[in-house]
Amino acid sequence: MNKTLLRIIGLFSVSGILLFAGISLAQSRYPSNILNMKGNFSRGAATAMGEPFQGVRTSAGKIEGLYPIRSTGVSTDAIRVAADAFLVTLDNIELSRTHFAVDDPEWRDWSNVDVGIFPRRGLSLEEMDAEQKAAAWQLLQVSLSSKGLEQTRAIMRTEQTLLELNGEPIRYGEEKYYITMMGIPTADGPWGWQLDGHHLVINFFVLGDQVVMTPAFWGGEPVVAQAGMYAGNTIMQPEQDLGLALMQSLDGSQQQVATITREKTRNYPMAAANADNKVQDYEGIAGSDLSSAQRLALLDLIEAYIGNLRDPHAAVTMAEIAEHLDTTYFAWIGHSEDDAVFYYRVHSPVIMIEFDHQNPVGTQMLNTPGQPTRDHIHTVVRTPNGNDYGKDLLAQHLASVQH
Repeated sequence: MNKTLLRIIGLFSVSGILLFAGISLAQSRYPSNILNMKGNFSRGAATAMGEPFQGVRTSAGKIEGLYPIRSTGVSTDAIRVAADAFLVTLDNIELSRTHFAVDDPEWRDWSNVDVGIFPRRGLSLEEMDAEQKAAAWQLLQVSLSSKGLEQTRAIMRTEQTLLELNGEPIRYGEEKYYITMMGIPTADGPWGWQLDGHHLVINFFVLGDQVVMTPAFWGGEPVVAQAGMYAGNTIMQPEQDLGLALMQSLDGSQQQVATITREKTRNYPMAAANADNKVQDYEGIAGSDLSSAQRLALLDLIEAYIGNLRDPHAAVTMAEIAEHLDTTYFAWIGHSEDDAVFYYRVHSPVIMIEFDHQNPVGTQMLNTPGQPTRDHIHTVVRTPNGNDYGKDLLAQHLASVQH
């Protein structure tokens, strides 16, 4: 057994001791440093939500008319039935915490940081009884693909590993993920649900048979669990490897156009929490400047994210994205060796995807502090020009109802 593995196992053993100490601490008081972080994140969220929603856009402004209300021909009945089945398991107190109007600001009140420093509304898997938990997972199962469902479970497992490594039950735990419902699930009206927790946020809007699953945040650390309850658990490798493969497929001049900078020494600012109105201009190489094989590779990369949504809705979304492939830009930060750390962005009028290798936070005992690592990944998926949370569709629907 090598020294690195022995060290990791030793850390897990120590974390078991810390875990018991942490439980005792959590029952008596919040650590002051965590309270301070909690306050900072609350203030940041309040400031961001005080801004009227406009959506991610370029400095040229919002492009109108990208998201017409239409029939996709793909039923959402199973999702609606599952949502109703979950709601009926909740008592009055739980409903008051969990159910919101379809245009409630709760949609925007999410974060990818841990629950210890960003409190959530709704009901967590940790609090649910067996019936509620089964209903919650059924809602996820009919909304997500098998890939998306497994990725959801795998990211949750990273929280167990972080708990074992850090011994902080006030912050980490496999079931510290909260569900809220927005609107009344109906066959033709607007409604949706949100799953919110550390490194995993899914906003799922439904209008008739149209679905919007953004903003969505997928990530975690450690990317591979070396020991503990979920030893071998692995996340986000296709998203990493397909992005790198696309960059490596570009010739020298194409890489030069795609590259923002070769220096990847810090976390790159992303359109994650509190960034609903981020202004981001196109950078990198356009789809129109790619070869046929490279364009297919770009679509494969996008599908790695969109494919978390259940088919045929994923296919509908991919078709909408493909219509703008010529004006889809691929941008890169970092080097492109097989073991490189990097950031990339895929950006068009109707999709923005960001991937970033981040500095370690919960794995500083395993990775060099302050240095981006492949062991900590953040990704975010957005629908630019005003349709995150289905807001463009919702505005059109409400305008038609009022008239």
